[in-house]
Amino acid sequence: MASRNLYIRYKKDTNRLLYWVINTSNGIIQSGIDAEEYAPVSINTTGRSTVAEIVSMSRLIARNLKPIPSAILKLFQAVIKARSTVHAAFQHIVNEKPDPDIERNNATHKHFLDALTKAFEALGGNSQDSSNVSPSGEEADDERIFQNQFFAMSLGRAKDDDDDVSSGDDTHATQARRKKRKTGKGKKGKRGKKSKQKPASEPTTVPPLAEIPIESYRIIEDKDGLVSDYLLAVYAVVHEWMELRSFTQDLWREVAYDGLNGAVAASLTSTAVSMVKQTCIAVFADFPGHESYDTIIQTITRGDPNKAQVQFNLSLYRMSACDHQPEKVQDRRLDVKEHFWVHAYNDLVTFITDFQKNRTGKPTKAMQAQLNSWSPTFDLQRATNEERVSWRRSYTINWLYDLVNVFSSIVVQRNNMKGERHVYEDVDWSTTGPWHQHRRLFGLNEFAGDITAFAMQKPSTDIRRRILPHHIFQLQCTVDSFAASRGWTLSPFHGHVLAPPPRKFSPRRDVDRFLDRECQRNGQGLLESINMLRQLFEKDAHSQQDPNRYTVHCDILEDLEFNFVNWLGESKYMHGLTTIPASRFSKHNANGMWEYSPLLCAAGLVEGLILVQRVVMKLWDKIPEPTLALHLHNMLVKKGYLKREDIHQLMDADLNQLFRVKSDLMMYYDADWAPEQIPDSAVRIPSMLYAIRLMSTERVMDPVTGEKRLKETELVKRAKARGQNDAALLEAASISVPGLDDDNKDYEAFMRRVAELKDYKMGPRRNPYHLSEQKKRGQLQGCALLGVLRLDVFADVCGNTPVSSLNYVWITFHIMLLFMKVEDRFRETRHPLWVKAYEHPLPRLRHQKRLALVVAAMADEDDQAMRLFAEVFESMRIGALDCIFWEHLRQEESGATPRGDDDETLADQCSVM
Repeated sequence: MASRNLYIRYKKDTNRLLYWVINTSNGIIQSGIDAEEYAPVSINTTGRSTVAEIVSMSRLIARNLKPIPSAILKLFQAVIKARSTVHAAFQHIVNEKPDPDIERNNATHKHFLDALTKAFEALGGNSQDSSNVSPSGEEADDERIFQNQFFAMSLGRAKDDDDDVSSGDDTHATQARRKKRKTGKGKKGKRGKKSKQKPASEPTTVPPLAEIPIESYRIIEDKDGLVSDYLLAVYAVVHEWMELRSFTQDLWREVAYDGLNGAVAASLTSTAVSMVKQTCIAVFADFPGHESYDTIIQTITRGDPNKAQVQFNLSLYRMSACDHQPEKVQDRRLDVKEHFWVHAYNDLVTFITDFQKNRTGKPTKAMQAQLNSWSPTFDLQRATNEERVSWRRSYTINWLYDLVNVFSSIVVQRNNMKGERHVYEDVDWSTTGPWHQHRRLFGLNEFAGDITAFAMQKPSTDIRRRILPHHIFQLQCTVDSFAASRGWTLSPFHGHVLAPPPRKFSPRRDVDRFLDRECQRNGQGLLESINMLRQLFEKDAHSQQDPNRYTVHCDILEDLEFNFVNWLGESKYMHGLTTIPASRFSKHNANGMWEYSPLLCAAGLVEGLILVQRVVMKLWDKIPEPTLALHLHNMLVKKGYLKREDIHQLMDADLNQLFRVKSDLMMYYDADWAPEQIPDSAVRIPSMLYAIRLMSTERVMDPVTGEKRLKETELVKRAKARGQNDAALLEAASISVPGLDDDNKDYEAFMRRVAELKDYKMGPRRNPYHLSEQKKRGQLQGCALLGVLRLDVFADVCGNTPVSSLNYVWITFHIMLLFMKVEDRFRETRHPLWVKAYEHPLPRLRHQKRLALVVAAMADEDDQAMRLFAEVFESMRIGALDCIFWEHLRQEESGATPRGDDDETLADQCSVM
């Protein structure tokens, strides 16, 4: 996946730029040019350089290498632009309110900018047309831009016969290294001539740089330089935070007002949380010990969020009609506390501090006095901004008390009721710890484990440095999901945006459809299907005269039912847990932890959907009926006993290809919601993720045909196994992805093009290769990536490939029922195969009579038996799409984000200061 973050892109571009500059400069020196000409430049053996040295090396390169690759100049511009962005942002702060520290750090930014600009100009950057320079260099260009005779020499690479460098260059390289040891003075010695006469006997000398990876190339900085880089990193991550919060907040408003399935919103929110986590890991690897939320926010607000309220603003620009120049149309102060998640952080710290004081699960009396007046029906539209923030604070602390009390209940009860002595601050509360086997919660276990670990520390323990940005973001999303369901969202430009709460929305809406506790929707709810399947297993075991036949399976189903009944959507907590304080919401709703949290309900639903599929798939591996039904159905269709237009039947072959693969939800869940960690082997073809992976696949030259093709990744191999050839794949990789290009916003048309290519055999008539040459392949980042992945998740949950919406327990029930009816029909006719399998079974098949009957019928291709099978299939006529959890699917929709009016999308057009 592409880099999402300004600092990550800056660091990557800087590494690649230094890699080229240092090695090209080294190669020029090693080529034998007189040392006096290029003083003070010397061979670099560390991969590290000051900005002054970059300027000197660039001047040396400019005198000896023509032309300079345009990609290198673009890298220079990308690095300069990143520095300029942060310099301008903090210069604005200084202009508003002078700050000596920021001024000093910004002076370092300016020093870097000036030096890099000099290097850029030395290479002829001013003579290039910069209007079409992309914001970052392309990785695909690396092999091309790093190919010059000097660069190859620096790394000791083998030269082709037609290289500009002669075979004696290795001699010059050796001399150059010797000169460096002798302060750059001296003449060529006889040893060099001897080496030139017998190049074959001279061992290849590999400079130290050949062993240094590109990621280790660095600009050497003093203390202020490191601080300025940290400021750049902080600025980059905070900018990303604002965008991701805006994206997820819109999701939860859509859930409440437009009926979006909560599982879609929860999945994308989890992916956004993962983005925050992965970005911070990547960015702050350079600044160990400075990755906590507190350190980051103290840095960007200079230790005072209140004063920072006047230091950040948003500017809205529009392009003028005449000269297409941007002009400012609106300027607004940014609510730093709101959009940097400061309120959520303060509320979390307040909760932890209060919980630690007694660790009983009850707020202190002082805190109770503040929290007890909270009401879920408080009129947010009539309240002031301060009153809304206070209302949200009380909700947050109350909800956190419930969360920690439920999650810690197993250990607390062991201490209080069984006399065990678990030391709370030493308990491993994580999802990999010993208590995770005891289900207490669905959906937010990792988050709950972290917060519980903080809260259970000894009184007055300072845990601020342990609270990471993804903790705050996940809490912020949780709070936003409830606020949005009450009609309150926030806009960077418009501040508090209020609307009447939706009339019929309930946070538990989709969980209730999934479980259907009251069995109001016959044949759809999970709990009813589990109960019915267990009964059918017991009946079948009796008819097979094998009472223990399904004992293990029934036990698993019983455990599954118990966990769902007690810990999803509702919990034992609402009925009171012994020695555990009652819910903080009991005054209004004893089940308030769930009833007042759309995100918790939806995240729990996602885990539930995944768990059901995973459990049933394992069950299918233990019983033969699903596999037998699939093969039997396919044979009946092939032989003409069943008509092909029985397309949505239970055992349709195309649909069943999906049954034994991971759903999109399971795929993302198993990858910790990080798209880049999903292996090519798991990517669904076709899908948006498939298209993104193809788009970013390296192009290589086919040694046989001399034409471009995609590198043979595992995904490419899988696509070829489905009938696609190199030309078709290159065409698919060149399709413009929605969200990247202004001239392609049609998601449905895009998906049709991707789907059409799945059966592509011959390749396009026109030459497809120029497509990737005409313009750079776009790269998805942050919210743009989430917007595209949303299509896959929507299709999986409630759209046109609804793998996650299928009730696999009901499907198993119907498969079992199918075979029981088959047996009844064969028994009625006294078919010879039935008599042999059931009345005179072979000893080894005595407990596998059903398997023996189907295998014998398929092996003999017995016409009468095939007709009996087909008769039963036709009589059931139950389709897999009749076994979905929801009332209906949205198969005609792409799942793309709805477009609002111009006023609603103002924030998307903002530039951040």
